[in-house]
Order: sequence, then structure tokens, then C-alpha cells
Amino acid sequence: MSHLKLLKVLDLPDNKIQKFSKNAMEQLNFVFDSLDIGIHLAGNVLQCSCNAIEFIEWILDKNEYFPEKNKIKCKFLNDTDIFLTEFKITMLQLKKNCSSRSVLIISVTIAIALMLIILTFGIVYRYRWRLRYIYYMTKSKYTREYSTQHDNHNYTYDAFLSYADDEQDFINKECIPILEERGNLQLCIHKRDFLPGNEILHNITTSIHESRNVICIITKSFLESYYCMFEFNMARMESIYARNGQNMLFLVFYEQFRASDLPLVMLELVEKDSYIEYPNDEQKNIVFWEKLKEAMT
Repeated sequence: MSHLKLLKVLDLPDNKIQKFSKNAMEQLNFVFDSLDIGIHLAGNVLQCSCNAIEFIEWILDKNEYFPEKNKIKCKFLNDTDIFLTEFKITMLQLKKNCSSRSVLIISVTIAIALMLIILTFGIVYRYRWRLRYIYYMTKSKYTREYSTQHDNHNYTYDAFLSYADDEQDFINKECIPILEERGNLQLCIHKRDFLPGNEILHNITTSIHESRNVICIITKSFLESYYCMFEFNMARMESIYARNGQNMLFLVFYEQFRASDLPLVMLELVEKDSYIEYPNDEQKNIVFWEKLKEAMT
């Protein structure tokens, strides 16, 4: 428009114009600096909305270029309208309302985002062990360490032995001699049988998958150990998702516990009688080991 040197009037009445674009306002500002023109907008009903605040403020600021401003109407979203000459009175209220609306939109958006985040974390937390089990099984499959031995019952180990380091003497002096050397069972002992160089959690999941059963030596140290509880929960996932619910997890209570001291998922196994207590008595020990060997075969 700047090339129209003789332009005096921009006649735009009754054109259903609601607002000017930002680019149009910038061009007109340039024209105003070089030409003395008048813009006629009579008969156009402008927007009195949050989207048009910048345009309305621009007209009020440049009102000398709008000689028919007393004939220009501005309509609100509720279909009420006022003449532009009266708009200065309601401009502050509109800006306040728009500001409140923006705050409301931002607040609702943040609230929805937080709800989605909390919901996502809730779902991930609820299914955390299943997700981790699937992750390590998938990793084993794609690194060609995954096996389907359970399909033909040809396992590498008769039992995976899960225990805390504090019970190492019990493992070395009783479990290995009685179950392996005299009981002819092949145990998976992490300090002896895990593949060096592999990630420990990957070793755990793969070894559990390759074992017919899992024996957990339950002590206070076991319950406080991250790796022991990881082994326990991976064994649960293996039982549910790879063995069709087959009971392959056995708890050996090496210490006495109250029910309130045990995790709920462990209490579920106790209720199913999938546990045995270590008697620490010479005569009863014989029965204990026989029952355990019988459960493993």
C-alpha cells in the first residue's frame, strides 16, 4: 500500500470485517507514517474477543485515522455489542476476563497433564515387575540367549536358589551338599553359575527362565535386599506369564516372621502353602530336606 502515494480514503464499509491481521496492521502503520488517510469501517461489526484485543487496541490508538469510529460496532461473544467510541470503558474488563481465561486454560492444561503423568506412573508402578520381566525376556530373545526349554521340560537347572549374602554359610554347608551332592539336583547359584560380563539383572532373569523351580531362602536380609526381591518378583512373573500359572516358586522361611512383616505378594504364596519352614532341629531337618527335594522333582 505504500506505493499508493495519492491515497486519501480506504473505504471498507459493510464488508463483514471482524478484525485486521497483524501483517495488515503493520502495513497500515507504515502508511500512517507517510500518508494522511482515513479508513472507513462503518457497517462492519468487529470482534470484541480475546483474539481481537490487539486489533481493538490498535484502532483505539490510531482513532484519528478512523473518522467514522462512532459508526463502528464491536460485538461480544454473548451477542451484545457497543460502539467503538464506548469501548475504552469496557476494554480493561475484557482484558481482565481474557487474562483470567488464559490462566484457566493454562491451569486446566497443567491439571490434565499432571493427571496423565500420575496415571501413567500409576500404571507403570502397578505393572513394573511385568514390564521388567518382558524387557529382560525380550532382551534375551534378541541376543539369542532366550530358550524355550520349559516347552519340553528340559531345564538347565532343577532349581534357582535365591538368598541373601548373610546366608552364604547355610548355602555352602547345607543346601549344596544335601540338594546337589546327595540329592542329585542341579542348583543355580549366582556366585558360581552366573555368566561373567553379563548384567546381573539379565543373568537373574535368564537363569530363572532356565530353572524348573525357584527356592527363596526368606530372611530379614532377603526382604531388605534389592536383588533378592528382584529375583522373587521375576520368579513370580515367570510363573504367571511363561509357565501358565504353574507353581514353581517355593519359600523357605529360615527365620520366623509375623504376617505383617511380609509383602502381600509373599503372603499370597503362604496362603497357597507354597512354603516350608526351616526347623533347625536335627530330626526335623531330615524331614525338611526330604520335603524340599520332593517338591523340586
